Amino acid sequence: MALTKEQKNQIITKYGSSENDSGKTDVQIALLTENINQLTPHFSKHKKDHHSRRGLLKMVGKRRRLLDYLAKKNITRYRSLIQELGIRR
Repeated sequence: MALTKEQKNQIITKYGSSENDSGKTDVQIALLTENINQLTPHFSKHKKDHHSRRGLLKMVGKRRRLLDYLAKKNITRYRSLIQELGIRR
């Protein structure tokens, strides 16, 4: 299930510098995390949905690359973001 417009706007205003700042790395990671968290329970019910699982794995990989980039650029923002989102690592 995709994020609603209100959920996206709420995440963008929380992690971005303005309400239109959806390109910031923190915002992109937060949006991907929310998508991943919403899609994960789907697979406990639909174990053979391999097409959606591939999309999930692509989202996880993209989030991992963005987190690696953020860790290289600003380690304090990286640590605070993973603490706030509850991402292990």
